[in-house]
Amino acid sequence: MVHNAEKIGGPSSAADDPRITRTGSFLRRYKLDELPQLINVAKGEMSFVGPRPEVFQEVQLYTEKEKRLLEVRPGITDWASIQFRNEGEILRGYADPHQAYREKIRPEKVRLGLEYVNSHSFATDCRIIVQTLKAILE
Repeated sequence: MVHNAEKIGGPSSAADDPRITRTGSFLRRYKLDELPQLINVAKGEMSFVGPRPEVFQEVQLYTEKEKRLLEVRPGITDWASIQFRNEGEILRGYADPHQAYREKIRPEKVRLGLEYVNSHSFATDCRIIVQTLKAILE
C-alpha cells in the first residue's frame, strides 16, 4: 500500500483501491502478503489455522456471541480465508469498501469463525491447510 494508506481510506480495500501499489497487487494475488505473519506464528501470537484477526474497530463491535472468536489463537488461514480468497474482487467498485465488507463478507466470516471455535480439531486444521494450498495453487 502507499505511504499513509490508513489515513487515505478505511481498513478494507477492494481490488481497485488506488492505495494498492503494483507490487502490493502482486503480493496479494499470490497471497505472499501473508508470509510476514509466519513471524507471528513463530512468536506464538498466531497459529497457522484459526479465525483471521479483525481490525480493532471491528472487534469493538463484537456481540457477546462473537467474542468467542477471541477464545482461540488467530490464524493465517481459516474457512473464511478460503471462501473469501477473492475479497478484493468482491469489494471492487464499491464507494465504501468497508461498509460492503460489513454487509457482504463479515456475517459469513463470523459464522465460519464461530463454527471453527466450536469444533476445531487437528483433522479440521489439516483439511483447512490442504484446502488453502489448493486455493492458492488454482
